[in-house]
Amino acid sequence: MSRQDGPRRPTISDVAAAAGVSVKTVSRVINNVPSVRPELVEQVLAAVGELGFRRNELASTLRSGRRTATIGLIIGDLANPFYSTIAAAVAKVARGHDTHLITVSSEEDPELEQIQFVELCQRRVDGLIIVPAGSDHSYTRPEAEMGMRMVFLDRPPSGILADSVVIDNARGAHTGVEALLKDGHTRIGVIADSPAIYTARERLAGARTALAGAGTPYDGSLVRVGVAHPAEAAKAVATMLDGMNPPTAFFAGNNRITVGALQELYRRGHDAALTGFDDFELSTLMPRPLTVVAYDVEELGRTAAERLFARIGGDASWPSETVIATRLIRRGAELLTH
Repeated sequence: MSRQDGPRRPTISDVAAAAGVSVKTVSRVINNVPSVRPELVEQVLAAVGELGFRRNELASTLRSGRRTATIGLIIGDLANPFYSTIAAAVAKVARGHDTHLITVSSEEDPELEQIQFVELCQRRVDGLIIVPAGSDHSYTRPEAEMGMRMVFLDRPPSGILADSVVIDNARGAHTGVEALLKDGHTRIGVIADSPAIYTARERLAGARTALAGAGTPYDGSLVRVGVAHPAEAAKAVATMLDGMNPPTAFFAGNNRITVGALQELYRRGHDAALTGFDDFELSTLMPRPLTVVAYDVEELGRTAAERLFARIGGDASWPSETVIATRLIRRGAELLTH
């Protein structure tokens, strides 16, 4: 059997033939034009029900110039619970606006981010929330000038003036490292993602500021950057602990780095203190104490989505940056004894 002989969706022509009316009449009925005679409306609706016809909403919208009731979300890594929580928060807000969400992952690849941006614009989404992977977003300007609404999430854009919702990264890292210093640690290993990423860069800056404020010299041998996966984090911890004058504490720049650091410290039975940026699932059940720089991830996604829908609804105010606050929380085994 050829592909053409297989099942297919019924068309408006099929409905017209089954109802014994013209295609124009069917079009007028499904578009709720009031001048169609009641008996013809009944014939068309009966045929629609019998055939299981579904209107092509996207094609109809493109012809009429109306909204598509869809928004797009470009995130960095689908495997990271941080992003799945954001996607869930955005989807919840979208549902409240009778809008569908299309979520794609850039895999932290600037080129892929641009490709997905173009594809989502071609789908005529009403707006976009973007977690930037690249460092130049001037490529989005032509679409913005044609009315595409955009909100940048977690990292601010460059090359275009637009709304953004970010975490207080530098202050959060400063607070985390400062707490370790107040606990008496002067040898603190700092492990971070690539400084090319805004959040990693800000958190490194916050850590350095805390060290400088305490009069603790910056020691490059205690800093590892470009660490993207738990296995790399575990290796970084191992290397520093095996070195001369090893650190007594570690500051991890994100949740995946924290997990890798925990794995290595637990494997060794080492009691080095650990503070990590980002809370993570099951952190309260870790078999050793740790501290996390926490914030409301749902608030991050929700705030970005609400800002986007305000823009879609006609808000023409000057673009703004919203900063989500952080707080230190004690996690792990020390809580289980209380």
